[in-house]
Amino acid sequence: MTYFEDLEVGTIARFGRYEVTREEVLSFASAYDPQPFHLSDAAAAETHFGRISASGWHTCAMTMRMLVDNITDRKQAGLGSPGLDELRWLKPVYPGDVLRVESELVSKTPSRSRPEMGSFQSLVRVFNQDDTVVMTMKSIGLIRTRPN
Repeated sequence: MTYFEDLEVGTIARFGRYEVTREEVLSFASAYDPQPFHLSDAAAAETHFGRISASGWHTCAMTMRMLVDNITDRKQAGLGSPGLDELRWLKPVYPGDVLRVESELVSKTPSRSRPEMGSFQSLVRVFNQDDTVVMTMKSIGLIRTRPN
């Protein structure tokens, strides 16, 4: 199990592989972000996207899946998150893209009021198959301290 004390500032983790499908892009957009350029080839062709692209919120959801899979695989004593900062969608994500994540631990802080936990901040970068950064965010995680 990985606890707060095991986290090292400066560590970069590389993980994940998510294949973006047209069906999933259309399904997510239909349910949560039904803008025409996420749903229609013709409408998307008239925009700077040029073709149907995934919603930025869908990109976040795909990233979250890779993050959770990584936390589970590494057996991290995670306690959720109070939020994130500086979310940026830098490039469109298209059906056929394959995404991956790099997460750099930039800080960690023990809780002053809850000795059983601490927080950490990571700079998360999401890349496509061409190693182009498509999204960045600063995430804040909560994690247990090592039990006595």
